[in-house]
Amino acid sequence: MELTPIFLTLLGALLPAFLWLFFFLKEDAHPEPRTRLIKTFLFGALMSVPALGLQLFFENSFGGRVASFMILTFLFSAIEESAKFVGAYGAARHSIDFDEPMDAMIYMLVAGLGFATVENLFIIGSTMYPLQLGGVFIMGETLIFRFIGATLLHALSSALVGYYWARGITIGEEKYFVVIGILVATAAHGIFNSLVYGFQTVNLLIPSLFLVGVSFFVFKDFEKIKK
Repeated sequence: MELTPIFLTLLGALLPAFLWLFFFLKEDAHPEPRTRLIKTFLFGALMSVPALGLQLFFENSFGGRVASFMILTFLFSAIEESAKFVGAYGAARHSIDFDEPMDAMIYMLVAGLGFATVENLFIIGSTMYPLQLGGVFIMGETLIFRFIGATLLHALSSALVGYYWARGITIGEEKYFVVIGILVATAAHGIFNSLVYGFQTVNLLIPSLFLVGVSFFVFKDFEKIKK
């Protein structure tokens, strides 16, 4: 097996997540230990496996009916947002490193980017075999769309869950606010996926503008938690 396509696939899968990770970690005034961040990233990545299993189960249950598309879109979004929360919770919640509300947003972001990396791995990998010039160009195009689209979406939706999680921790209503956060993130995730599907034959400007709007709220959330 050639090493070049494997290396390019891994690079393409990791690069979008690492770039956004570097960007968002600057919001944390008290940086988390690298070992804890790596563990959370890996937990988020691992949670993609049971999430995919559940998605396949429900997809087969609905039988591929067109009328079920919207239901599956939001159901899949709920599964992914819940899976990322479980990954972040399992990796960090009961550690000594989780010592302030901001940590909820940071660890959710890291878990979300781990989850997104596995998606990138499969999607980008499918463009690389066999290794041809055309495949490299397709991978580059896919990488750009994953960076400004799905990978950023996972970061933002995870941050939304993290914000509500942080609020719940602050006022002693953790479980209630986590559920609210997952519902809000599911709505944002599902709307984005619906926009991508609806406008893919025209352009991706509308879904991208939607993410810009979500980003505005996420950065406002960061500021609220800092205060």
